[in-house]
Amino acid sequence: MKNNFQADRAYAQWLDDNDPLKEIRGRFYVQEDEIYMDGNSLGLASKDAEEALLKMLETWKKEGIKLWDGLFHYAGKLGELSAPLINAYPDEIVITGSTTINIHQCISTLYKPTKDRYKILVDDLNFPTDRYAIDSQVRLRGYTPDEAVKVVKSSDGRLIDEEAVITAMTDDVAIILLPTVLYRSSQVLDMRKVTKAAHDRGILIGWDLCHAIGAIPMDFKEVQPDFAVWCTYKYLSAGPGSIAGLYMNRKHFKETPGLAGWWGNKDETQFELKHQFEHQQDASGWQIGSPSFLAMAPLEGTLNIFNEVGIEKIREKSLLITAYLMYLIDEKLERYGFNVGNPREDNRRGGHVCLEHQEAYRICKALKQAGIVPDFREPNVIRLAPIALYNTYQEVYTLVETLEKIAVEKTYEQFSNERTLVV
Repeated sequence: MKNNFQADRAYAQWLDDNDPLKEIRGRFYVQEDEIYMDGNSLGLASKDAEEALLKMLETWKKEGIKLWDGLFHYAGKLGELSAPLINAYPDEIVITGSTTINIHQCISTLYKPTKDRYKILVDDLNFPTDRYAIDSQVRLRGYTPDEAVKVVKSSDGRLIDEEAVITAMTDDVAIILLPTVLYRSSQVLDMRKVTKAAHDRGILIGWDLCHAIGAIPMDFKEVQPDFAVWCTYKYLSAGPGSIAGLYMNRKHFKETPGLAGWWGNKDETQFELKHQFEHQQDASGWQIGSPSFLAMAPLEGTLNIFNEVGIEKIREKSLLITAYLMYLIDEKLERYGFNVGNPREDNRRGGHVCLEHQEAYRICKALKQAGIVPDFREPNVIRLAPIALYNTYQEVYTLVETLEKIAVEKTYEQFSNERTLVV
């Protein structure tokens, strides 16, 4: 994206005045004395999410067990509301479980190792929970991770080389799990290219969308992955620990879930309570236990915002505001040892900026003291996510101005470099 940015506050105000999404900010609980730049870890609460949750509470209070009459397929309804974000068929999506549980569910269903094809291909930069689940799954099949988990290593610790992934798709690989957007460096992988390469070699492939969904548009009708998983508490702002998402391609609907539970049973016989599992042959069949409506309701509210605005418009602002942030970093911060560690091309950059500095940990503490909420990732990354729905260009300008002051005055030196659980 080419822009003629200017490094002054008046220009930031001009950008805000001309922001087509500026009215949406008022629907989120933005704190007046804080600049929140961590929406890629936990999105801010919205009034729409609050309203949906309170409505669910009222339904429970008034109807008791009768609430099931109207909410029996609530997970599927939320799946239908999620479908435009990835352009998938509604029956391929269900809101259920957690990211990790859903990885276990998909892998246990689709991973069918043979003597010659038994390896699972992963990368070494994905979020650790994905690797924990994969290692667990191969152990359950009698392998060790050293035997059955094939790792494509990054050459620079920042990016994944798609060509290296494709080269690693050898005849012994049965299934692949990769991130769509890297949590550390914000790199967007070419899902279409990598998925096609996998299928051309007879390999199944799934994607972790945790740092992609709600940030970038995706087209699963074109890409045709075998499965995908995601959380809903980052860009989707559905609340801490909110219920995750699972996509299962229609071509696998007849597969028996690896982890069967009564909520995945056919509607027609579910309450006959037989001891023989009868799989509901759509994505809802991969549910395990009863849905948690109170943890799902806020997602309905935020998905209504996303569908009202449209993911394309959200992406348009996200690209502009992150490009503006990178421009200001180059103009004001590079001289103080800061650098941008994420790809700069629009089609290769997710929704956050990866700002690197050798004192990143202590700088994050200094930012928090100044009323700005960033995110730290080892070893030297300050993750900054100006969210399209509620962050402003003025906030981005103030963020960079504050970082410049911290660097000039070295106020970060007052903080310990000893790591704590939460920065």
